[in-house]
Amino acid sequence: MKTAIVETVFGKARGYEEKGVQIWKGIPYAKPPIGPLRFRPPELPEPWAGVKDCTQFGPIAWQPPVELMDFLGNPAENMDEDCLNLNIWTPGADGERRPVMVWIHGGAFANGAGSAPSYDGSAFAKNGDVVVVTINYRLGALGFLYLGEMGREYEASGNCGILDQIAALKWVKENIAAFGGDPDCVTIFGESAGAMSVAALLSSPAASGLFHKAILESGAANFTATPERAAKNARRILETLGLEKKDVAKLAEVPAKNLAEAVNSLPFMSLLPVTDGIVLPEHPERALENAAKDIPVLIGTNKDEYRLFTVFDPVWKRQDPKEMQDVFQKTFAKYWDALSAKITDPSAFTQELYDRIMTYFVFTGPALKLADTRAQTGEKVWMYQFDWESPVYNGTLKACHALEIPFVWHTLEQPGTENLTGNAPGRHALADRMHQAWIAFAQNGDPNCSLLPEWPPYNTRQRPAMIFGQDCRVEKDPHQAERALWGGLGE
Repeated sequence: MKTAIVETVFGKARGYEEKGVQIWKGIPYAKPPIGPLRFRPPELPEPWAGVKDCTQFGPIAWQPPVELMDFLGNPAENMDEDCLNLNIWTPGADGERRPVMVWIHGGAFANGAGSAPSYDGSAFAKNGDVVVVTINYRLGALGFLYLGEMGREYEASGNCGILDQIAALKWVKENIAAFGGDPDCVTIFGESAGAMSVAALLSSPAASGLFHKAILESGAANFTATPERAAKNARRILETLGLEKKDVAKLAEVPAKNLAEAVNSLPFMSLLPVTDGIVLPEHPERALENAAKDIPVLIGTNKDEYRLFTVFDPVWKRQDPKEMQDVFQKTFAKYWDALSAKITDPSAFTQELYDRIMTYFVFTGPALKLADTRAQTGEKVWMYQFDWESPVYNGTLKACHALEIPFVWHTLEQPGTENLTGNAPGRHALADRMHQAWIAFAQNGDPNCSLLPEWPPYNTRQRPAMIFGQDCRVEKDPHQAERALWGGLGE
């Protein structure tokens, strides 16, 4: 294996070359957030002597095991609180100034890692002459537990994960030139909670100037917590651990594994970035009316996002109409009067309908709102929808959440990817198109490329979107029917 050594601000790092791509793994971008640094903003890493071996992925953030993450090729392995590290793929650490793409992984702010096989940056480096960076950041209670009401020293604790991402971007700004990257041409991109993180970074003054383009896949600016809601979650976590508010200092002594698992005492996806008045001065949806000027945005969703979360749920297999209606009534309690007025036939409460509504509420509607805000303020924004349906499980996954990832990364042959995509013909041609569009955006701030029909910027009159499917085409307002059905629900 041919080695490659680069001088970073903090010391020399040894990587390796594989099939024409130079790779560094597990480079620390901050001090280990342990002991007194737990629940605190990240600090600069200590310089090291000699040459640091960076040929193996570093530890990932502590997280509870989740079957869905295993299914998606993100097993919870090699976990450690000392997890603030990043990975780099580059055509060459040669002094060139190439576009840089920094990936923020998803996983509901509680799971995931930058080292997942689907996020192998080799194809981007080879096909796009770009430098790719993937990062780990603190998750769950260690990354998003808001303790601000328990002491000023913890005032930013609810956004430690976002502050980690900002620290990684600062590291990129200071060091990426040594790896052949241009610190003045950085695209941040992410999926699901990673895309929601991108929205938070777009709206955070602390991230200003650290990136120049942004891509949001299946996530927008809607998922944040108020300090009041976040404080309530923190009290619940303390209770789960057998502690009271006055015992907050004892959290530094709780094993990281216990903190990670304590998140299971909360409803799914309760620990989110917090509008704390510091890292996030206001809700990202409002902040983006004025923030992130002159930063092009590419945003989109998958046609059947929520199918990933219901396809294995036994409630839908039992086909009990009363049970299914109860699921609707519980999920949409706040909107039940309006929803039941629209749907008067009890037999209409099906998995198909549930998926459609949840896809719109959680993903499509918020993405449209963000795109509308960017367009109305004169910013450049492009929109897409991923329509390609997976053939696995007899086609029941459809165009589900996370399915677009191996197409964007051109990692269809990575181990585990067949769980999602199968071996359907034509998938590589679609990967070529999406992959090149993302490369074009990183290079030029515009996703148009020779493999696609002309892709106009989004506007609120025609609402054009690129449809990625067996055939790629531009449609005007492809979400019109969903917006008409569910857009005003509960208003």
